[in-house]
Amino acid sequence: MRTTSRRLIPNLGRRTAGFSLLEVLIALLVLAFGLLGFALLQTMNLRFTQSANYRTQATNLAYELLDQIRANRLVANDYTKITTASFAGMKAAHCPQLLGEVKIDDNMARWRCEVIRNLGEGATAVVLVAADNEVTVTIEWNDQRWVAADTTTDFTVSTRL
Repeated sequence: MRTTSRRLIPNLGRRTAGFSLLEVLIALLVLAFGLLGFALLQTMNLRFTQSANYRTQATNLAYELLDQIRANRLVANDYTKITTASFAGMKAAHCPQLLGEVKIDDNMARWRCEVIRNLGEGATAVVLVAADNEVTVTIEWNDQRWVAADTTTDFTVSTRL
């Protein structure tokens, strides 16, 4: 009686084991598209992270100014000097150093400088004080640096003194 060990050995004469060149090229093509999609996802993630950072900076700056106005509520109307026109010609490199006695105008100049330093050269802000002592701070900046058109993002916060 013979054993059937010959049947367990695969027949390699007609078929070869392994991958064909076409299969390898298709696998590389699928891998390349996957990596390309991952790279696009990473660049979009970087853009959205930068956008979230700008929004956080704008929020912090607006609340900082509101705290200054609350501390000086008797002269709250002086803060309406912060307008879009007051940002004209300001550069982040020319920010004043505040030493010694600091006046309200110095605080406003420092705050405008911080807006430009944190949100870019095109950032502006407007402060409005209503008759019922409601103060509104609006900050605008160019958030979408990858778009050629001038697209601005704004953040508005209001409070009552």
